[in-house]
Amino acid sequence: MTVTSPAPRGQVYDRGYRPYEGKRGGRGAVIRALWIASMRRALGLRRSWRQKLLPWGLLTVVSIPAIVAVGIAYVTRNTPGREFHFITYREYVGVSTALLLFVAVTAPDILCPDRRQRVLPLILSRPLTGLDYVFAKVAAIFTIVFAFGFLPQVVLFVGRMLVSDSALTYFKGNLDVLWKVPVTVAVLALYYALLGTAAAATTTRRVVAAVTFLGVILISSVVSHAFVETSSDHRTLLGLLNLLAIPLHLRDVIFQGHISEGALQGEPGAALLALVVYVAVVAVCASVLAYRYRWIER
Repeated sequence: MTVTSPAPRGQVYDRGYRPYEGKRGGRGAVIRALWIASMRRALGLRRSWRQKLLPWGLLTVVSIPAIVAVGIAYVTRNTPGREFHFITYREYVGVSTALLLFVAVTAPDILCPDRRQRVLPLILSRPLTGLDYVFAKVAAIFTIVFAFGFLPQVVLFVGRMLVSDSALTYFKGNLDVLWKVPVTVAVLALYYALLGTAAAATTTRRVVAAVTFLGVILISSVVSHAFVETSSDHRTLLGLLNLLAIPLHLRDVIFQGHISEGALQGEPGAALLALVVYVAVVAVCASVLAYRYRWIER
């Protein structure tokens, strides 16, 4: 007697497409999502520990002067040396030039891979446009640079206020710092963010983008300094070639009302010329980004 096995039974699964019933964010939500994703990548969040070393190590480094200054203020609070300041709020903005390294590494890291891996057609699908993409990337770099430049200043201000004889008196006597510091740090952050992203937009290789950004900044500083030292004529124009010093000149104008350092010190109309160069650099960088990410470049 032959026993036959039952025929296999097929299974039917109902896995059809279903309409999306969630909240639709629109264009603004897409820009915000790209901005947040870019900041996460720049800060090394949800990445290996090696990717976290630079941003968080940099934040630690730029915070050291504030911690040291507060410690000195605490030790000398009841001594004749209490008027000594290890670093001023204006000078601290200059210390923030250490953020150059951060921008040189992170700006190419959040821009170059998209072009190299040819994923821009996917990213720039509607409702996101090329200008939206650029805005989100620049905003991500600007936000982090601003935070890393501003938070140590907050530590310095709060620390000095707490170790002073009267916290309220110190607060009232330094009200101008509450607007000068954020404005100056924002000027610096916007300058670095646009220069860094513009350099990264010109190539698909991160190393080339980083070298280009640092080269433009540092070489212009060296060349300008050399020309100023060897020539007594046209010091103002030669000093304006120093792209590294341009935001620091504006820092001096915001804090002191005039330029107090560098080749432009004491030169008539130097503050206005520094502002013109700053605006020109920002405009050129924005134009490069708009050109590189226009519709036809997708």
